Amino acid sequence: MAEQILTNEVDVRRAKIDSLKEMGEIPYKAKFDRTCTIEEAREKVGERVKIAGRVIFKRVMGKFGFMHIRDINAKIQISVGRNELDEEAYDFYKKMVDIADFVGVEGEVYLTQTGEVTVKAEKVTLLSKTLRPLPEKFHGLVDTETKYRQRYLDLITNEEARAVFVGRSKLLAFIRKYLGENGFMEVETPILQSAVCGASAKPFFTHHNALDVDMNLRIAPETYLKQCIAGGFDRVFEVAKCFRNEGMDPQHLQEFTQVEWYASYWDFEDNIKFFQGFIKNLLLELTGKATIEKDGVVLDFGKENLDRINYVETMREIFGFDFLAETDPIEFKNKIVAKGLFKIGELEDYKSISQIVDFVYKKKIRENIVQPTILYNYPAALIPLARRNDDDERIIDVFQVVVMGTELCKAYSELVNPIQQREAFEKQLEAKKQGDDETMDLDESFMLAMEHGMPPISGLGCGLDRLLMLIYNQQSVRDVVLFPIMR
Repeated sequence: MAEQILTNEVDVRRAKIDSLKEMGEIPYKAKFDRTCTIEEAREKVGERVKIAGRVIFKRVMGKFGFMHIRDINAKIQISVGRNELDEEAYDFYKKMVDIADFVGVEGEVYLTQTGEVTVKAEKVTLLSKTLRPLPEKFHGLVDTETKYRQRYLDLITNEEARAVFVGRSKLLAFIRKYLGENGFMEVETPILQSAVCGASAKPFFTHHNALDVDMNLRIAPETYLKQCIAGGFDRVFEVAKCFRNEGMDPQHLQEFTQVEWYASYWDFEDNIKFFQGFIKNLLLELTGKATIEKDGVVLDFGKENLDRINYVETMREIFGFDFLAETDPIEFKNKIVAKGLFKIGELEDYKSISQIVDFVYKKKIRENIVQPTILYNYPAALIPLARRNDDDERIIDVFQVVVMGTELCKAYSELVNPIQQREAFEKQLEAKKQGDDETMDLDESFMLAMEHGMPPISGLGCGLDRLLMLIYNQQSVRDVVLFPIMR
């Protein structure tokens, strides 16, 4: 029945298009000269304006009526009556303008008796005739599938969705402004790469026909950004699309966006200070305050120093033995089971030491963190690109910010010792032989750059999709990505 109603509505609108052509009207105009946006018009009471937008409401009462038009940032009421329009123009408006059409309106902005900002239409121009009506439930789409597949309908009908995606645009603008003001230069690195490197993840593979070589899609821009540092750039960053061929859940999509920045002569403590300033100023820019309310919990990013957890020391307490000394994954699992931490079946999918450690950390530490917390001092086995601690080479100078069980960013003092770096890559190859399919390749191009020399460096990566989920209290990553991948 609903499909038949829709079909009838489309047929009616097609007929109107034919009628417009017969009248000598152009159903789809080439342009309209606005004098201001709708948002700007709302501040111009007493002035004449020319504005344009989509009709989202229309009510005609004899010789007078109202409609609302909107764009992505604002909506405004339009009064349309015979006192301002002649009979022909008013009749055209009544019969030919439908909800969802785009119109241009010219007239004076005034306040109604109830204080509503309104434009008194002296001219209404049909700019673009819409074939399909808006969804019946105009207060926001309920059907999740439709929201993700037809995001434009979500944006038209859902105020919350508009706020999220306007916020996403502001976030990107803030990143470029803030980093630029702090001496960082934006660069671009390849998405098609010849080595899987920069993060521990399963890659997407493709084939380059012209070169007849297999390549992978970027999982992280890290190694190329460090090559920029080697070339003399002091501080660099990239807002990078990355691709990881892994599972989908409310916090993960195979295609995602992250920002990575690298600063010469910094260590990870410098990056901690910089990130705390970055996130605080970002929140002030987007929301006007340094706190976020997420699922009823107020999260405070405004503190001078966030809480800290020493990863290695806390994990030693959990295991009850020196887990950094473990070299055999099977023996490691048996010790964990003997301690009663997990059953052997829960550890079955994890093949290497690094995978096992990461699993235990996520279950025993990460899940229990609520307030923004810095985790630092990580096992070297977890991140082969990070600098070894001067006091214990089994530990790396790394930190992550975790909030409500979610990793917000990862940063470290970078490994610039080519001898240690090659050894770390070789250990990755050993883990790959043990069945860990998320290990990195030995990237000889990157090694060559490191052998030519790099200064001390600290870098940071932050997933923008998760950050937006947190700021705007969204439950799924799909709610902050305009066009998420769907089956």
